Amino acid sequence: MELLAPAGNFEKLKIAVHFGADGVYFAGKTMGLRAFAGNFSNDEIFEAMEYLHQHGKVGYVTLNIVAKDIDFENIDEYLEILVKAKVDGVIVSDLGLISYIRKKFPTLNVHVSTQANINNSQSVKLYSEIGAVRVVLARELSLTEIKKIHENNKDIEIEAFVHGAMCISYSGRCLLSNYLTGRDSNRGACVQACRWKYFIREENRDDEYEIQQDERGTYILNSKDLCMIEHLKELEEAGVVSLKIEGRMKSDYYVASVINAYRRALDNKNEMPQLLDELEKTSHRRYTTGFYFGDNNKEYLDSSMPVQTAVFIAKVVEDEKDGFVKVEMRNRFKVGDQLEILSPDENFLKKITISSIKNSKDELIDDAKRVQEIVEINCPYHLREGDILRQTN
Repeated sequence: MELLAPAGNFEKLKIAVHFGADGVYFAGKTMGLRAFAGNFSNDEIFEAMEYLHQHGKVGYVTLNIVAKDIDFENIDEYLEILVKAKVDGVIVSDLGLISYIRKKFPTLNVHVSTQANINNSQSVKLYSEIGAVRVVLARELSLTEIKKIHENNKDIEIEAFVHGAMCISYSGRCLLSNYLTGRDSNRGACVQACRWKYFIREENRDDEYEIQQDERGTYILNSKDLCMIEHLKELEEAGVVSLKIEGRMKSDYYVASVINAYRRALDNKNEMPQLLDELEKTSHRRYTTGFYFGDNNKEYLDSSMPVQTAVFIAKVVEDEKDGFVKVEMRNRFKVGDQLEILSPDENFLKKITISSIKNSKDELIDDAKRVQEIVEINCPYHLREGDILRQTN
Protein backbone atom coordinates (compact mmCIF):
# COMPACT_ATOMS: atom_id res chain seq x y z
CA MET A 1 0.00 0.00 0.00
CA GLU A 2 1.08 3.55 -0.71
CA LEU A 3 1.93 5.69 2.33
CA LEU A 4 0.78 9.20 1.48
CA ALA A 5 2.05 12.16 3.51
CA PRO A 6 0.86 15.75 3.87
CA ALA A 7 3.22 18.54 2.80
CA GLY A 8 2.28 22.07 3.81
CA ASN A 9 5.58 23.38 2.42
CA PHE A 10 8.76 22.17 0.73
CA GLU A 11 10.56 21.46 4.01
CA LYS A 12 7.77 19.13 5.14
CA LEU A 13 7.83 17.44 1.74
CA LYS A 14 11.52 16.63 2.18
CA ILE A 15 10.90 15.37 5.71
CA ALA A 16 8.12 13.09 4.48
CA VAL A 17 10.44 11.61 1.85
CA HIS A 18 13.27 11.21 4.39
CA PHE A 19 11.06 9.25 6.77
CA GLY A 20 9.66 6.89 4.18
CA ALA A 21 6.55 8.27 2.51
CA ASP A 22 5.80 6.82 -0.92
CA GLY A 23 4.15 10.05 -2.00
CA VAL A 24 2.97 13.43 -0.80
CA TYR A 25 -0.03 15.63 -1.43
CA PHE A 26 0.27 19.39 -1.43
CA ALA A 27 -1.32 22.56 -2.77
CA GLY A 28 -0.29 25.40 -4.98
CA LYS A 29 -1.22 28.95 -4.08
CA THR A 30 -4.76 28.49 -5.33
CA MET A 31 -7.74 26.10 -5.15
CA GLY A 32 -6.52 24.07 -2.17
CA LEU A 33 -8.39 23.60 1.13
CA ARG A 34 -5.47 24.68 3.32
CA ALA A 35 -4.99 28.32 2.38
CA PHE A 36 -3.04 29.01 5.59
CA ALA A 37 -0.42 26.34 4.97
CA GLY A 38 2.81 27.53 3.35
CA ASN A 39 1.83 25.85 0.08
CA PHE A 40 3.85 25.94 -3.14
CA SER A 41 4.49 28.63 -5.71
CA ASN A 42 4.41 27.61 -9.37
CA ASP A 43 8.19 27.38 -9.43
CA GLU A 44 8.16 25.28 -6.26
CA ILE A 45 5.67 22.86 -7.82
CA PHE A 46 8.21 22.16 -10.57
CA GLU A 47 11.00 21.84 -8.03
CA ALA A 48 8.92 19.61 -5.77
CA MET A 49 7.95 17.21 -8.54
CA GLU A 50 11.54 16.98 -9.77
CA TYR A 51 12.68 16.23 -6.21
CA LEU A 52 9.98 13.59 -5.70
CA HIS A 53 10.62 11.82 -8.99
CA GLN A 54 14.37 11.81 -8.38
CA HIS A 55 13.67 9.95 -5.14
CA GLY A 56 11.20 7.53 -6.75
CA LYS A 57 8.17 9.16 -5.09
CA VAL A 58 4.87 10.57 -6.36
CA GLY A 59 3.18 13.91 -5.82
CA TYR A 60 -0.47 14.89 -5.94
CA VAL A 61 -1.76 18.48 -6.02
CA THR A 62 -5.00 19.46 -4.30
CA LEU A 63 -7.68 21.35 -6.25
CA ASN A 64 -10.39 20.46 -3.76
CA ILE A 65 -12.20 23.71 -3.03
CA VAL A 66 -15.92 24.09 -3.70
CA ALA A 67 -15.41 25.85 -7.02
CA LYS A 68 -17.32 28.91 -8.23
CA ASP A 69 -17.49 30.32 -11.75
CA ILE A 70 -14.76 32.84 -10.96
CA ASP A 71 -12.36 29.99 -10.23
CA PHE A 72 -12.51 28.85 -13.86
CA GLU A 73 -11.40 32.21 -15.29
CA ASN A 74 -7.64 31.59 -15.10
CA ILE A 75 -7.62 27.89 -14.44
CA ASP A 76 -6.18 26.77 -17.80
CA GLU A 77 -2.86 28.47 -17.12
CA TYR A 78 -2.58 26.76 -13.74
CA LEU A 79 -3.57 23.33 -15.06
CA GLU A 80 -1.01 23.69 -17.85
CA ILE A 81 1.64 24.28 -15.18
CA LEU A 82 0.61 21.08 -13.40
CA VAL A 83 0.83 19.14 -16.67
CA LYS A 84 4.28 20.53 -17.44
CA ALA A 85 5.45 19.85 -13.88
CA LYS A 86 4.40 16.20 -14.38
CA VAL A 87 2.28 15.97 -11.24
CA ASP A 88 1.11 12.40 -10.70
CA GLY A 89 -2.46 13.40 -9.95
CA VAL A 90 -4.82 16.18 -8.95
CA ILE A 91 -7.21 15.82 -6.01
CA VAL A 92 -10.57 17.36 -6.92
CA SER A 93 -13.98 17.46 -5.23
CA ASP A 94 -16.13 19.54 -7.59
CA LEU A 95 -17.94 17.50 -10.26
CA GLY A 96 -17.83 20.33 -12.79
CA LEU A 97 -14.11 20.82 -12.29
CA ILE A 98 -13.49 17.09 -12.67
CA SER A 99 -15.39 17.10 -15.97
CA TYR A 100 -13.52 20.20 -17.13
CA ILE A 101 -10.11 18.68 -16.38
CA ARG A 102 -10.95 15.40 -18.08
CA LYS A 103 -12.05 17.19 -21.27
CA LYS A 104 -9.33 19.84 -21.54
CA PHE A 105 -6.40 18.20 -19.72
CA PRO A 106 -6.92 14.46 -20.18
CA THR A 107 -3.31 13.56 -19.25
CA LEU A 108 -3.90 14.71 -15.66
CA ASN A 109 -4.87 11.83 -13.39
CA VAL A 110 -7.92 12.81 -11.35
CA HIS A 111 -8.32 11.67 -7.75
CA VAL A 112 -11.71 12.46 -6.24
CA SER A 113 -11.34 14.19 -2.87
CA THR A 114 -12.95 13.03 0.36
CA GLN A 115 -14.82 16.36 0.21
CA ALA A 116 -16.93 14.81 -2.55
CA ASN A 117 -18.58 12.72 0.18
CA ILE A 118 -18.36 9.34 -1.59
CA ASN A 119 -20.38 6.82 0.39
CA ASN A 120 -21.54 4.17 -2.10
CA SER A 121 -20.62 1.99 -5.05
CA GLN A 122 -22.77 3.88 -7.53
CA SER A 123 -20.96 7.17 -6.85
CA VAL A 124 -17.61 5.45 -7.31
CA LYS A 125 -18.85 3.90 -10.55
CA LEU A 126 -19.91 7.32 -11.85
CA TYR A 127 -16.52 8.90 -11.07
CA SER A 128 -14.80 5.96 -12.74
CA GLU A 129 -16.94 6.37 -15.86
CA ILE A 130 -16.00 10.05 -16.21
CA GLY A 131 -12.31 9.24 -15.97
CA ALA A 132 -11.20 9.40 -12.33
CA VAL A 133 -8.45 6.91 -11.47
CA ARG A 134 -8.79 7.09 -7.68
CA VAL A 135 -11.40 7.99 -5.07
CA VAL A 136 -10.69 9.16 -1.54
CA LEU A 137 -13.66 7.71 0.31
CA ALA A 138 -15.70 9.53 2.93
CA ARG A 139 -14.28 9.09 6.42
CA GLU A 140 -17.69 8.02 7.69
CA LEU A 141 -17.52 4.58 6.02
CA SER A 142 -16.81 1.29 7.77
CA LEU A 143 -14.31 -1.29 6.55
CA THR A 144 -17.21 -3.54 5.58
CA GLU A 145 -18.71 -0.80 3.42
CA ILE A 146 -15.33 -0.03 1.84
CA LYS A 147 -14.82 -3.67 0.97
CA LYS A 148 -18.20 -3.82 -0.76
CA ILE A 149 -17.43 -0.65 -2.73
CA HIS A 150 -14.10 -2.16 -3.83
CA GLU A 151 -15.73 -5.43 -4.88
CA ASN A 152 -18.17 -3.49 -7.04
CA ASN A 153 -15.47 -1.23 -8.54
CA LYS A 154 -12.26 -3.17 -9.16
CA ASP A 155 -11.11 -0.78 -11.92
CA ILE A 156 -10.57 2.28 -9.72
CA GLU A 157 -8.13 2.83 -6.83
CA ILE A 158 -9.34 3.44 -3.27
CA GLU A 159 -7.57 5.82 -0.92
CA ALA A 160 -8.56 6.29 2.72
CA PHE A 161 -7.49 8.45 5.64
CA VAL A 162 -5.75 6.45 8.36
CA HIS A 163 -4.33 9.03 10.75
CA GLY A 164 -4.82 12.58 11.97
CA ALA A 165 -7.44 15.15 12.84
CA MET A 166 -11.05 14.41 12.01
CA CYS A 167 -13.69 17.00 11.15
CA ILE A 168 -16.80 17.26 13.30
CA SER A 169 -18.83 17.94 10.14
CA TYR A 170 -19.81 15.28 7.63
CA SER A 171 -16.96 14.81 5.12
CA GLY A 172 -15.57 18.20 6.09
CA ARG A 173 -18.58 20.14 4.82
CA CYS A 174 -18.70 22.82 7.49
CA LEU A 175 -19.96 26.39 7.72
CA LEU A 176 -18.93 27.08 11.32
CA SER A 177 -15.84 29.03 10.22
CA ASN A 178 -17.94 31.02 7.75
CA TYR A 179 -20.52 31.89 10.39
CA LEU A 180 -18.12 32.89 13.17
CA THR A 181 -15.34 34.59 11.19
CA GLY A 182 -16.46 35.05 7.58
CA ARG A 183 -13.70 32.71 6.39
CA ASP A 184 -14.98 30.07 3.97
CA SER A 185 -13.97 26.59 5.10
CA ASN A 186 -14.98 25.10 1.76
CA ARG A 187 -12.61 27.41 -0.10
CA GLY A 188 -9.50 26.79 1.99
CA ALA A 189 -9.87 29.38 4.76
CA CYS A 190 -11.15 27.26 7.67
CA VAL A 191 -10.07 28.62 11.06
CA GLN A 192 -10.91 25.31 12.77
CA ALA A 193 -13.49 26.90 15.03
CA CYS A 194 -14.45 23.41 16.21
CA ARG A 195 -11.13 23.33 18.08
CA TRP A 196 -11.89 26.49 20.10
CA LYS A 197 -12.83 26.55 23.75
CA TYR A 198 -16.54 27.09 24.37
CA PHE A 199 -18.61 27.99 27.41
CA ILE A 200 -22.27 27.01 27.18
CA ARG A 201 -24.68 29.09 29.21
CA GLU A 202 -28.21 28.04 30.10
CA GLU A 203 -30.62 30.56 28.61
CA ASN A 204 -32.07 31.98 31.85
CA ARG A 205 -28.87 32.11 33.90
CA ASP A 206 -26.32 34.86 33.42
CA ASP A 207 -23.88 33.82 36.13
CA GLU A 208 -23.57 30.04 35.82
CA TYR A 209 -22.05 27.76 33.22
CA GLU A 210 -24.05 24.61 32.78
CA ILE A 211 -21.32 22.75 30.85
CA GLN A 212 -17.70 23.34 31.81
CA GLN A 213 -14.85 20.89 31.30
CA ASP A 214 -12.40 22.88 33.41
CA GLU A 215 -11.44 26.50 34.09
CA ARG A 216 -10.30 26.89 30.47
CA GLY A 217 -13.61 25.84 28.97
CA THR A 218 -14.86 22.77 27.17
CA TYR A 219 -14.00 21.50 23.71
CA ILE A 220 -17.43 20.08 22.95
CA LEU A 221 -16.99 20.22 19.16
CA ASN A 222 -13.58 18.53 19.17
CA SER A 223 -13.24 15.22 17.41
CA LYS A 224 -10.66 12.68 18.46
CA ASP A 225 -7.74 11.98 16.16
CA LEU A 226 -7.91 9.01 13.82
CA CYS A 227 -5.33 6.24 14.28
CA MET A 228 -5.45 3.02 12.26
CA ILE A 229 -1.86 1.88 12.63
CA GLU A 230 -2.98 -1.38 14.27
CA HIS A 231 -5.35 -2.20 11.41
CA LEU A 232 -3.36 -1.80 8.20
CA LYS A 233 -3.98 -5.42 7.19
CA GLU A 234 -7.75 -4.94 7.47
CA LEU A 235 -7.52 -1.83 5.28
CA GLU A 236 -5.57 -3.76 2.67
CA GLU A 237 -8.08 -6.60 2.73
CA ALA A 238 -10.88 -4.06 2.22
CA GLY A 239 -9.23 -2.89 -1.01
CA VAL A 240 -7.48 0.28 0.13
CA VAL A 241 -4.32 0.97 -1.92
CA SER A 242 -3.29 4.33 -0.45
CA LEU A 243 -3.04 5.22 3.24
CA LYS A 244 -3.52 8.94 3.72
CA ILE A 245 -2.08 10.88 6.66
CA GLU A 246 -3.83 14.15 7.54
CA GLY A 247 -1.79 17.21 8.46
CA ARG A 248 -0.78 19.86 5.93
CA MET A 249 -1.07 22.41 8.74
CA LYS A 250 0.89 20.28 11.20
CA SER A 251 4.54 20.70 12.21
CA ASP A 252 7.71 19.22 10.70
CA TYR A 253 7.99 17.04 13.78
CA TYR A 254 4.45 15.72 13.40
CA VAL A 255 5.08 14.69 9.79
CA ALA A 256 8.36 12.98 10.74
CA SER A 257 6.93 11.10 13.73
CA VAL A 258 3.76 9.84 12.08
CA ILE A 259 5.29 8.89 8.72
CA ASN A 260 8.13 7.11 10.49
CA ALA A 261 5.71 5.10 12.63
CA TYR A 262 3.47 4.04 9.73
CA ARG A 263 6.46 3.23 7.52
CA ARG A 264 7.82 0.96 10.22
CA ALA A 265 4.41 -0.64 10.70
CA LEU A 266 4.09 -1.36 6.97
CA ASP A 267 7.61 -2.79 6.85
CA ASN A 268 7.21 -4.74 10.13
CA LYS A 269 10.32 -3.10 11.56
CA ASN A 270 9.05 -2.59 15.12
CA GLU A 271 6.63 -4.15 17.56
CA MET A 272 3.24 -2.45 17.65
CA PRO A 273 3.40 -1.29 21.32
CA GLN A 274 6.58 0.60 20.47
CA LEU A 275 4.91 2.28 17.49
CA LEU A 276 1.82 3.20 19.49
CA ASP A 277 4.13 4.79 22.04
CA GLU A 278 5.82 6.64 19.18
CA LEU A 279 2.52 8.20 18.10
CA GLU A 280 2.04 9.53 21.64
CA LYS A 281 5.22 11.57 21.28
CA THR A 282 3.80 14.10 18.82
CA SER A 283 0.87 16.46 19.34
CA HIS A 284 -2.49 14.70 19.14
CA ARG A 285 -5.87 14.34 20.72
CA ARG A 286 -6.98 11.00 22.08
CA TYR A 287 -7.05 8.40 19.35
CA THR A 288 -9.98 6.62 17.78
CA THR A 289 -10.53 4.20 14.93
CA GLY A 290 -13.31 6.50 13.76
CA PHE A 291 -16.11 4.88 11.78
CA TYR A 292 -14.06 1.97 10.44
CA PHE A 293 -15.55 -0.59 12.79
CA GLY A 294 -19.12 0.66 12.64
CA ASP A 295 -21.16 0.33 15.81
CA ASN A 296 -18.21 -1.10 17.73
CA ASN A 297 -16.79 2.36 18.32
CA LYS A 298 -18.99 5.43 18.55
CA GLU A 299 -16.73 7.44 20.84
CA TYR A 300 -15.57 10.18 18.48
CA LEU A 301 -15.53 13.37 20.57
CA ASP A 302 -12.67 14.63 22.71
CA SER A 303 -13.30 17.45 25.16
CA SER A 304 -9.62 18.13 25.86
CA MET A 305 -6.54 19.91 24.58
CA PRO A 306 -3.96 18.08 22.43
CA VAL A 307 -1.14 16.30 24.27
CA GLN A 308 2.28 14.85 23.49
CA THR A 309 4.97 13.00 25.45
CA ALA A 310 8.07 14.41 23.74
CA VAL A 311 9.44 17.80 22.72
CA PHE A 312 11.06 18.54 19.34
CA ILE A 313 14.55 19.78 20.24
CA ALA A 314 16.56 19.97 17.02
CA LYS A 315 16.77 18.90 13.40
CA VAL A 316 19.97 17.56 11.84
CA VAL A 317 21.11 19.86 8.99
CA GLU A 318 24.31 18.07 7.98
CA ASP A 319 25.37 14.43 8.17
CA GLU A 320 27.43 13.46 11.22
CA LYS A 321 31.20 13.76 10.75
CA ASP A 322 34.04 12.79 13.09
CA GLY A 323 31.77 12.38 16.10
CA PHE A 324 29.93 15.70 15.74
CA VAL A 325 26.75 16.80 14.00
CA LYS A 326 25.23 20.17 13.13
CA VAL A 327 21.64 20.71 14.15
CA GLU A 328 19.09 23.50 13.94
CA MET A 329 17.82 24.18 17.45
CA ARG A 330 14.01 24.28 17.87
CA ASN A 331 13.67 24.10 21.67
CA ARG A 332 16.14 24.85 24.41
CA PHE A 333 18.60 22.17 25.55
CA LYS A 334 21.74 22.12 27.70
CA VAL A 335 24.94 20.20 28.31
CA GLY A 336 23.99 17.13 30.32
CA ASP A 337 20.59 16.67 28.65
CA GLN A 338 19.74 13.31 27.16
CA LEU A 339 18.13 13.48 23.71
CA GLU A 340 16.35 10.72 21.79
CA ILE A 341 16.86 10.14 18.08
CA LEU A 342 13.99 10.04 15.58
CA SER A 343 15.38 8.48 12.42
CA PRO A 344 14.22 6.17 9.61
CA ASP A 345 17.27 3.95 10.08
CA GLU A 346 18.81 1.85 12.84
CA ASN A 347 19.48 4.92 15.00
CA PHE A 348 15.76 5.20 15.82
CA LEU A 349 15.21 5.60 19.60
CA LYS A 350 18.92 5.65 20.46
CA LYS A 351 19.95 8.34 22.93
CA ILE A 352 22.68 10.98 23.07
CA THR A 353 23.91 12.64 26.26
CA ILE A 354 25.00 16.15 25.33
CA SER A 355 28.55 16.90 26.48
CA SER A 356 29.56 19.55 23.94
CA ILE A 357 27.70 22.41 22.22
CA LYS A 358 29.33 24.87 19.82
CA ASN A 359 27.39 27.89 18.63
CA SER A 360 27.44 29.49 15.18
CA LYS A 361 30.53 31.51 16.23
CA ASP A 362 32.39 28.27 17.00
CA GLU A 363 32.24 29.07 20.72
CA LEU A 364 31.64 26.40 23.36
CA ILE A 365 28.40 27.02 25.23
CA ASP A 366 26.48 25.00 27.81
CA ASP A 367 22.97 26.20 26.95
CA ALA A 368 21.41 26.30 23.46
CA LYS A 369 18.58 28.80 23.74
CA ARG A 370 18.58 30.86 20.53
CA VAL A 371 15.70 29.54 18.44
CA GLN A 372 16.76 28.07 15.09
CA GLU A 373 20.45 28.73 15.67
CA ILE A 374 22.74 26.18 14.01
CA VAL A 375 24.86 24.50 16.67
CA GLU A 376 27.30 21.59 16.65
CA ILE A 377 26.94 18.83 19.22
CA ASN A 378 28.72 15.59 20.05
CA CYS A 379 27.19 12.54 18.38
CA PRO A 380 28.34 8.88 18.58
CA TYR A 381 26.00 7.78 15.76
CA HIS A 382 25.98 8.44 12.04
CA LEU A 383 22.97 10.74 11.92
CA ARG A 384 21.86 12.06 8.55
CA GLU A 385 20.40 15.34 7.40
CA GLY A 386 16.70 15.30 8.24
CA ASP A 387 16.99 13.20 11.40
CA ILE A 388 15.45 14.71 14.52
CA LEU A 389 16.41 14.97 18.18
CA ARG A 390 13.76 15.19 20.89
CA GLN A 391 13.38 15.09 24.65
CA THR A 392 10.90 12.67 26.15
CA ASN A 393 8.77 13.52 29.18
